[in-house]
Amino acid sequence: MAFDIQKCGTYTLVKVHADRLDTNNAPDLKSELVLVNNEGEKNIVLDLSNVTYCDSSGLRAVLVANRLCEDAIGTFILCGLQPDVENLVKISMLHTVLLITDTAEEAERLLEKKDNL
Repeated sequence: MAFDIQKCGTYTLVKVHADRLDTNNAPDLKSELVLVNNEGEKNIVLDLSNVTYCDSSGLRAVLVANRLCEDAIGTFILCGLQPDVENLVKISMLHTVLLITDTAEEAERLLEKKDNL
């Protein structure tokens, strides 16, 4: 799966470059998110701005990342949702559970505000 992982101060940014997050590649993303967390990262921003299709496997990977960050007393932020992916998140009612921002920059500002509390 094509994605970038970038350590950015107090969080790690994971940017997915595939246009689909489904059964074929969601396990790769999930494994990478677990590795990032196992390396001690408690704050993860997942950028899905390139993803135009997501299925239940993709949502499971997102939920695993959220749980890992919560267990580490950290923050998980999902950003860059395209319309179809955003609709799936809303239909699944995950927008009530997840922190979602429009951009990675907005996610970074949110994390900075949280750190300053």
